[in-house]
Amino acid sequence: MPIESGSLHYAVGPIIAVAVVVLLGAFLRWAFGGDSRRPRRPAQPADDGLLTKIATLSRRESALALRAVLSDAGIRSTLRSPGPDRTTILVFPEDAPRARELAATFTPPEN
Repeated sequence: MPIESGSLHYAVGPIIAVAVVVLLGAFLRWAFGGDSRRPRRPAQPADDGLLTKIATLSRRESALALRAVLSDAGIRSTLRSPGPDRTTILVFPEDAPRARELAATFTPPEN
């Protein structure tokens, strides 16, 4: 059966296809999209493993200086930067009391 020249039957198929794609996109956004009204879960604290936190300093240079003081005293230590302007010094538990004493008497260098 021939299609009349003034008929819009040729446009029905693409319109249905576009409608299906739009509805599918809306459903997927609803099903897998994040809920902006729900508060986000705060970040989990990092696992320090066997290490103990002895100090948190705002400047990395100060933390490196304290780490040098601990190293001179024979205490092994490491640094962790959990965020900007925040550096944590970690030591093994058997060295923690002595490291805390040294950290309490430590004065950060001036720039």
